[in-house]
Amino acid sequence: MLLYDGFVFTLLSLTFLMPKQIPPSAVNTENDPVLFTLADIKPEEYRQQTRKATWIIITVFVALAMLLSSLLVMFFGEPGGDNFRLNLAGVATGVVITAALVRLVFSKQPWMAANVYGWQLKRSLMSITNVMHNVTEGVATGNPAAMKLLRFYHLGLIQMQQLDGNTSEISQIIYEADAHKQNMQALGIDCEQQTFDSAWIKAVKGNTK
Repeated sequence: MLLYDGFVFTLLSLTFLMPKQIPPSAVNTENDPVLFTLADIKPEEYRQQTRKATWIIITVFVALAMLLSSLLVMFFGEPGGDNFRLNLAGVATGVVITAALVRLVFSKQPWMAANVYGWQLKRSLMSITNVMHNVTEGVATGNPAAMKLLRFYHLGLIQMQQLDGNTSEISQIIYEADAHKQNMQALGIDCEQQTFDSAWIKAVKGNTK
């Protein structure tokens, strides 16, 4: 199932990074701040919904790949010959069509909401991970934006581990989150950072130059 979830995550990454119809939490722009808010989701329901959506997408992809490969071989192949390239072309075309369906149709369906949320959560965490050295430096100097970023990162990481069912590392994350929370309270910074604001990243990068 991890392999299948990775396939769907890759499709979401490819489709949502296309120039049109980009979801609000998907891409960090230069001028407009990007907001993403953590939602209250039960891990069991999340995994049930993502499994359902994953199987739907995989079924559609397999059906398209098989159909397209068969049609290409039927019209352009050689009976008893090597039709590997035609089969490969059918699979590649199936990926493109499936990605288009995910982008234009599936991502708007209620049964796909959990997958889209998980993708947005992981993208938000990755955007913070990419500047973690700046965040660490900012936290060391008490920079408010860095403190908020790290707080959201801890909360988001805990939720991601819970949603994915990876409980082995949660205790360490919670320990680090509690320690950081105490530092924020000492500085009088609000600890309820449920929303990620991309403007914080710009502020952190700007203050550590």
